[in-house]
Amino acid sequence: MKTPESAGLLLYRRQQDLEVLLAHPGGPYWRNKDDGAWTVPKGEIHGEEDPYATALREFEEETGLRPHGKTLSLGSLRQSGGKLVHVWAMESDWDPACLVSNQFSIEWPPRSGRTATFPEIDRANWFDLATARRKILKSQMDFLNRLEAALDAGAA
Repeated sequence: MKTPESAGLLLYRRQQDLEVLLAHPGGPYWRNKDDGAWTVPKGEIHGEEDPYATALREFEEETGLRPHGKTLSLGSLRQSGGKLVHVWAMESDWDPACLVSNQFSIEWPPRSGRTATFPEIDRANWFDLATARRKILKSQMDFLNRLEAALDAGAA
């Protein structure tokens, strides 16, 4: 069985401080979670799909924005559940108030026989790196470190 893989896009912008765009997962499980719950917008790689193409597709599906610009590979990390995540960074600006996310359906409440629909991402926000490190899933923290190191080294 192949290890599950996903790919995502981490937008960043340079205001007074470097800021990154993180997404908060939608659905009832994540509703009351904040610190340690935010994520890089990402999604599952289907079959032989190109990981970078997946990152762009998933970002657009989850936010409504198809960003354009030069990208910087931040490599891959294995999340705590075993999934391998590939991430690219792109300098861009976007207003999170424009968020339009795709939807998913699950049985909710559990064992109720009823189906409820939720946004895949219920909100997105720009965070400076110190705040982002508190908000992001621990297993994705190194993507922030890699972005900071690459930008400090003049990679973008």
